[in-house]
Amino acid sequence: MSAEETKKAETPVEEKPTVETKPSSTMPTSNVFSMFGGAPTSSSFAVPTAAATAASSKDKEEEDGDADEAPASPEIHFEPLVKLEKVEVKSNEEDEEVIFKIRAKLFRFDKASEPGEWKERGTGDVRFLKHKESGKVRLVMRRDKTLKTCANHYIMPELKLSANVGSDRSWVYSVSVDISEGEPEPLTLAIRFANSENANLFKDKFGEAQELNSAAFGKK
Repeated sequence: MSAEETKKAETPVEEKPTVETKPSSTMPTSNVFSMFGGAPTSSSFAVPTAAATAASSKDKEEEDGDADEAPASPEIHFEPLVKLEKVEVKSNEEDEEVIFKIRAKLFRFDKASEPGEWKERGTGDVRFLKHKESGKVRLVMRRDKTLKTCANHYIMPELKLSANVGSDRSWVYSVSVDISEGEPEPLTLAIRFANSENANLFKDKFGEAQELNSAAFGKK
């Protein structure tokens, strides 16, 4: 053996230190959750049991049952501070009966304006009212909605219906006394109907009312 080989045999072999490895845990550590900004969680997870779920459902049903069985609110009644007595409003038609009614539009001739002109007075039902005792017949017309009187006069025998120029469904006549505004006043009126048939029917009933008033007022 040469001197070089003898030197290598005498040199001890360096042993590498062994590193003991530990098995990694399968559960995440708190550092993992801190990476996402979350708080560390417990390594144990609670699993709800069937008994706990049933108890929770029973409690909810009892709460719903209590809500359904809640007592109704008592009825509260307040007595009025002032008691108003019922007032009977009279129309002054209680002793009369309607013998004719038809719908129309009424106009009044205004002589005060220069020149004179026709002004609409109202739209509504024209009624002939016969008094149950005296037998006198008057014409009463009230406006729609407000029911305010726009014509109120007796159908006297001397009244004359004249055809309105250029119309076959309206009549013009003058009355010496009309009290629709409260105070008696003479008026020249024009009354217009939906068609000529209604206008002619009004004229016929108007004549019949004149005959009734002729007897009632003792005039012939």
